Amino acid sequence: KGHEFQSLQKSPYLQVILGAILGIIPGCIGGFAAVSLFTHSVINYGAMLAAMIASAGDDAFVMFAMVPKTALIITAITFILAIVVGFIVNIFVKKFPLPAHANHGLEVHHHHGEYEKVLGSFKGNMKNITFERALLIVGISLFIISLASGLLEHDHSAHGGHDHVHSTAVINEHNHDYEHVHSADCNHENENENEHQQHQLHSHSHDGGFMFSERWLNLIFVGVGLITLIIICLAKNHFLTEHLWGHIIKHHFLKIFLWTFDTLLLIYILMQFVNVESWMRDNTFVILILALLIGIIPQSGPHMIFITMFAAGHIPFSILLANTIVQDGHAGLPLIAETKLGFFSMKGIKIVFGLTAGLLGYFFGFL
Repeated sequence: KGHEFQSLQKSPYLQVILGAILGIIPGCIGGFAAVSLFTHSVINYGAMLAAMIASAGDDAFVMFAMVPKTALIITAITFILAIVVGFIVNIFVKKFPLPAHANHGLEVHHHHGEYEKVLGSFKGNMKNITFERALLIVGISLFIISLASGLLEHDHSAHGGHDHVHSTAVINEHNHDYEHVHSADCNHENENENEHQQHQLHSHSHDGGFMFSERWLNLIFVGVGLITLIIICLAKNHFLTEHLWGHIIKHHFLKIFLWTFDTLLLIYILMQFVNVESWMRDNTFVILILALLIGIIPQSGPHMIFITMFAAGHIPFSILLANTIVQDGHAGLPLIAETKLGFFSMKGIKIVFGLTAGLLGYFFGFL
């Protein structure tokens, strides 16, 4: 009935804080929620912007895995920055112009009776199953099975094998040099050290293999999918046909799917012809500009290069921070599908603050 949003809509500042909290949730879920609330006029533009500044998309998982201390620092900085910028924007932007198709408000029911309860009887729903319910059950079930079976995962075995061979070669080379500078009496110690290092490498490859794969992340979405499937099975016909099917599927799904598909297809084609790593030179300022430009891409993945380069010590903290401020994972895709002005104005504002953070580090070494 919308009771939860009444107090929220009365407080622009509470909306900004909520947006920042949604943004710091690792992954794109918080950003998706903020965009949905924004396009339904539940939260204002400043709150949506706060969520996008605080969000690092799915790359947040990788950042917490590779450089956890730095990830916590960046999360704290972007959270505070998101609230400050959101408050400032709310002073100057009282009402953001949304397209007519997007600015329709959140549909709620104020009447009682049949529509008061969302969930019904599983037995009754299955006995008189509708076409919409059957299609949704089949679709969500196939999605869950595909994720659980690993069908939708990338194959990293070749890359992992190369890393293992390379690391083993480095260890063998280290032991070869070590044996040259020590006497024959230390041979036994060298063998023990070699076995210990090989054991460490083996253990690390197994731990890191799961940590850096999308397997565990997909299992989270399996859980979300199961919850969705339960709701579809138990929801009353009115809620399912009028809201899940009539509003989300018919009104939003196709448009967002096409924008997402077209954008990812374009990015994939560009990545085949453009090697981002080859652009990286010793010029830090050039890398900063690249970090800002790549941050515009509404996808999780291209930004990972800056995480790995920072972890390897090739770029300063300010470059990683600048890229994190500008990028927001896939959360920008539903926004650009609903309002182009909202997407590009959001990215423009984020570039200003990302560039400021990067220049502070570049000229003054603050970061």
